[in-house]
Amino acid sequence: MLVLTGTGTGVGKTAVTAAIAALAVAGGRRVAVLKPAQTGLAPGEQGDVDVISRLAGPVTTRELRRYPDRLSPEAAARQRGLPTVSPADVASAATELDETHDLVLIEGVGGLLVRFGPDGSTLADSAWALGALLIVVADAGLGTLNATALTAEVANARGLHVAGLVIGSWPEEPDLASLSNVADLPVAAGAPLLGALAAGAPGRAPAEFVEHARAGLSPWFGGEFDPDSFQKAAAART
Repeated sequence: MLVLTGTGTGVGKTAVTAAIAALAVAGGRRVAVLKPAQTGLAPGEQGDVDVISRLAGPVTTRELRRYPDRLSPEAAARQRGLPTVSPADVASAATELDETHDLVLIEGVGGLLVRFGPDGSTLADSAWALGALLIVVADAGLGTLNATALTAEVANARGLHVAGLVIGSWPEEPDLASLSNVADLPVAAGAPLLGALAAGAPGRAPAEFVEHARAGLSPWFGGEFDPDSFQKAAAART
C-alpha cells in the first residue's frame, strides 16, 4: 500500500499515480486506486481516478467524496454543507481494497497537510493509520526544495516513512534550477529519487504512457529509471 502526496497542487501526483498503476497492471498485478476527496468537479465530470483508469488500464478506482468548488476538502465541504472525509473513512476503504488487490494506491489532495475536516485531519493521519509508505511527488523547478523539505520534515515528525521521491513532470528543456535540483531534491526529502516522469506523458495514448512510465520510474516500481545516470546527466548540463 502506497500513499502519494504532492508538495503542492499541480506537481503531477495523478500522472505519477497512473504511472505506478500502469506498471503494476503491466506486471499482472491487481491494482486499486483510492482518492479520498476530489475537489473542483461537479457530479459526472471526469476526475483523477478517471484519468488514471484511462492511462493505466484495468484498475479498481474509488472516490470517497466529491466537491464542486476548487478549494481544500474542508473548505469545499463547508462551502456546500456536504459531509467531510475522515482518516477512518480512508483507512476503512483502503483496508477493504487491500483484501482483494495486490497494490493499493492512495492519491492525496494537494499537499500532506491539506485539511479534510474541521477536526484538522489530513492525509498524514490517514497514512499513519494505515502504516503505509509515503511517496512524495515534487515539482522540478525553482521553489521545490523548500516545499519538499517541509513535506519530509512533517512526515518524519508524524512517524511516517518517506520511501522515495518522484519528480512529477520533468520538462523537455529543463532550466538551470531544475537541473541543479536533481541532486538536491533527494537531500531535501531525505529519501531516494525514484523517478522523473516526462512532462506531457499524461497526454499520451495508454500504450505510449506505459512506456513513459517504464522510462520514468525506478525498478522499485517495475520501471527502468536509473537515478545515478539521471543525476550525472543533469549535472553535466549545469
